[in-house]
Amino acid sequence: MKILKNISSLFILFVISGFSNHVAAQEEAEVFTAKNVVYAELLGNAGLYAVNYGRIFYQKDKLKLMGGLGFSMIPLKGFEPFYPNFWSPVIPVEFSAFWGKSRHHLELGIGSYVFQNRKYWFDPEFPPTYIREIVHWDTSVTMRIGYRYQKPEGGFFFRAGYTPRVDFTSFEFAQETVQFVPFSVGISFGKSF
Repeated sequence: MKILKNISSLFILFVISGFSNHVAAQEEAEVFTAKNVVYAELLGNAGLYAVNYGRIFYQKDKLKLMGGLGFSMIPLKGFEPFYPNFWSPVIPVEFSAFWGKSRHHLELGIGSYVFQNRKYWFDPEFPPTYIREIVHWDTSVTMRIGYRYQKPEGGFFFRAGYTPRVDFTSFEFAQETVQFVPFSVGISFGKSF
């Protein structure tokens, strides 16, 4: 009876030690060798869309930190026939932290984009059209919480997230210079290398 008890104790000890080694092995995060990513983003930190480059500049265990920069052009309405429609460049920047041990991550981030905008104002001292074009800058600050799929060795990249934003305008006659947009999402596809 005592031998049976010792064998069962050894068996339980063996199972527990094997389980603890298995759990510890799964807790270790893979080192990312593919630190660069090129991706297209719809909505989110890009406003409408953008082509971006990002790079992981820090990683420790499951935590990775990334910075990114992008570019896009958005169409804006002019005031026909005096001022034609135009395209304005948009420069999105973003800083994000993502947490995960392999290819699936929780991502938190903050970003911003800036673009030049124009408003048209009736001005009786501005003949012959009496319409004055006022050029100003608009800025948006975007937060992100979402899912990120990125393999440590590189390849397909995907992310999707909830991206509320705060819009700021420098137009002096604006009714609201700060506006909160709570319902916004973003999705990105690309390749890491």
